[in-house]
Amino acid sequence: MPLIERFEDIDGWKEARTLVTMVYALCAQEPLAKDFGLKDQLRRAAVSVMTNIAEGFDCDSDIEFARFLGIARRSAVEVQSLLYAALDVHYITQAEFDQHYEQARKTKALVGGFKRALIKKHASRNS
Repeated sequence: MPLIERFEDIDGWKEARTLVTMVYALCAQEPLAKDFGLKDQLRRAAVSVMTNIAEGFDCDSDIEFARFLGIARRSAVEVQSLLYAALDVHYITQAEFDQHYEQARKTKALVGGFKRALIKKHASRNS
């Protein structure tokens, strides 16, 4: 694994940043743009993924960082769930849903893998 010196070096953060950009573009399109509640929650969930990774990076321990990564991962799941809501009320197409859902899945997988690696590293140091 390459050395991570800044949160911007974390692959999960990079994919979360892409997710944010995609979600904001999606939320700018009508009719989703006019549903302020759903739009706001979807954008907040996407931003939460990115910010929790960054915030966790500055923690004093791997365990605390892993906790923030867990929050980030759950925010990616929230994005996925909210995309279903947008699809079900016909705000987005199936193709848009699939594209955004996949980006959230990819982000979630990277964050989860990084979290598992941190926990494993912590456990091996304390054995």
